[in-house]
Amino acid sequence: MVFGFAAYVLWGLFPLYWPLLKPAGAVEILAHRIMWSLLAVLAILAALRNWRWIRALTPRRLALLTVAAVVITVNWGTYIYAVNSGHTIEGSLGYFINPLISVLFGVVIFRERLRPWQWAAVGLGTAAVGVLTVDYGRPPWIALVLAFSFGVYGLLKKFANMPSAESLAVETAVLFVPALGFALMLEGGGEAAFGHSGVGHAVLLAGAGVVTAIPLMLFNAAAVRLPLSVIGMLQYLAPVLQFLIGLLVQHEAMPASRWIGFGLVWVALAMLTLDGLRASHRARRTTPERVPPVTEGSSV
Repeated sequence: MVFGFAAYVLWGLFPLYWPLLKPAGAVEILAHRIMWSLLAVLAILAALRNWRWIRALTPRRLALLTVAAVVITVNWGTYIYAVNSGHTIEGSLGYFINPLISVLFGVVIFRERLRPWQWAAVGLGTAAVGVLTVDYGRPPWIALVLAFSFGVYGLLKKFANMPSAESLAVETAVLFVPALGFALMLEGGGEAAFGHSGVGHAVLLAGAGVVTAIPLMLFNAAAVRLPLSVIGMLQYLAPVLQFLIGLLVQHEAMPASRWIGFGLVWVALAMLTLDGLRASHRARRTTPERVPPVTEGSSV
């Protein structure tokens, strides 16, 4: 429980970290996050002497993780842009509605049949997007991109079936050369912040890899020990903290219409969570108890 709590709290505190990396732009921060994340996760895997997974890296898995790398790049870049451009609350909305997107994917891709409360939750989530579209004067694109990209990322990781740390090593390795090339291009054009804004700033940019790897490892430690129902409840810690940071620390606007939109999302999530807990309880009463599989965590 401590590992899981720590992982989601750290993910929830990310909006306090990315603004420290200014004047670097979102794409430069993204490039350094990719490069330093690869080095950090390789260091962790080396310390654990965990290299057996390389032999399980089939061409199919590599292809899936390559696509996943592109999708998570969109997710990371969008989130960094959201935080550093004053849209932290909208970014948190993306992770609030992500469970609803997962339910929708279950219907469309896996032909799952939804229970009435699940349909009601999806309907409320759709209504919330409509309310927030009117409030913002545009669809909440940042939230939608974050929710759908992370949903697609989760699907790809499910099909690849590789643990988080190992798959992150593959994903960042795939992206390392493009990220390095972009960073070098900025340096050559005199537009890079790295190395030109003081030693402290350079250390913070390099630290993006560490702050990516540490909560991931904490999540892995929790996921193999906790029931899925507990992990499912803990996952809301991250967007709640992100929302509070946007509201109380960064003082982003929250007019009444926006509260209504978020309120609809929160009611939908409460319905979805309670329905899931009831279904899980019924399943435990009718089937032998078994060890739950490990799920992937947040990747903000």
